[in-house]
Amino acid sequence: MHRATSLDETGHRAWKLFLWSGLVLLSVVAPQETSETIQRALSDAYLQVSVFVGGTLIVFYFLENRARIDTAMLLKRHARWQVPIAAIIGALPGCGGAIIIITQYVLGRIGFGSMVAVLTATMGDAAFLLLAREPQTALLVMGLSIVVGTISGWIVERVHGPDFMRIPPDDTPQETIQCGQFVNYRTTTLWAWYGLMAPGLALGLGSAFQQDTDAWFGPLAAFAPSHWIGYTGALFCLLVWALLPGKGAAMVNLAAHPACRAHVKTRSRIVFETSFVTAWVVLAFLVFELGTLWSGIDLAHLFKAAEPLLPAIGVLVGFIPGCGPQIIVTTLYLGGLVPFSAQIGNAISNDGDALFPAIAMAPKTAFLATLYTAIPALIVAYGFFLFGY
Repeated sequence: MHRATSLDETGHRAWKLFLWSGLVLLSVVAPQETSETIQRALSDAYLQVSVFVGGTLIVFYFLENRARIDTAMLLKRHARWQVPIAAIIGALPGCGGAIIIITQYVLGRIGFGSMVAVLTATMGDAAFLLLAREPQTALLVMGLSIVVGTISGWIVERVHGPDFMRIPPDDTPQETIQCGQFVNYRTTTLWAWYGLMAPGLALGLGSAFQQDTDAWFGPLAAFAPSHWIGYTGALFCLLVWALLPGKGAAMVNLAAHPACRAHVKTRSRIVFETSFVTAWVVLAFLVFELGTLWSGIDLAHLFKAAEPLLPAIGVLVGFIPGCGPQIIVTTLYLGGLVPFSAQIGNAISNDGDALFPAIAMAPKTAFLATLYTAIPALIVAYGFFLFGY
């Protein structure tokens, strides 16, 4: 059994390395227009997104470690306020808060209304992306998510009662998860990753303030050093992602899980989560840039023509478990391809990686809670759409 698992993990790593190698090869030997488009997409993804996500994670986890809030004790002490507490914790960037609340539900300590509240409020790892690029919009989305999540949770408890679908403590499944060997990195990897992140963040900030960052390099400016630092940083993030041995570790943010936090160092979590987000952002950039190049179709015009459907599509994408598809929606919003109504609809309907433990440990409840999040998501999304957002 152990041998079969090892072979399976090796296979997942092999296909990811194959994809990474193919991307590197195409960026070098493909026809000039294609290779330059790939290089530009990689560099832009790193300097416009990844470095800001990494910087945001550093600040966020520093504050989180200083706060040291015991969520379980907080929920136990304030039983009457479990629904708004769940919504507030769920609205925090990343999936960790939502997964903690889901774990408390599975342990029989909170009700179904709190589960609906947290799944409605959470935006998953896409929140880091939005917070890094448009902090005011991110705060607006978080505030709306808390309000909508709280109201939704209270309505559910009012309609069904506080004990609806509550799991008896004796029936809680035993959960095991192994992730320390996946997301704790060697010192050399950490030095290389942060060594690229530091200048990348400086260049990203410079570009954001409309500075000619290549001019900072004096006589080397002619070689476009900013472009190559971004290109190298993106490829290194993708390599870190590709080298993860397990399928789950690559496609799901395991570092957010409470079972991982005790033995995964913060500096490794930052590397893992930033690389995870980078993989999906690069996918979105490449699909858009290469799609436009190869098809000759103006994708921005295509999205504009389908604008009335975009809020509903954003909500439907939110039903897909995991943060990856949601990161793509946020990337499209930041690129001006989809309206805010699609973004807020997706933010309310998506459950991030919190849905995976919910599906594994309480599948019927997870399915029903996901359906319930669609109702406020559609109402809010089309409410903003009708007002031109």
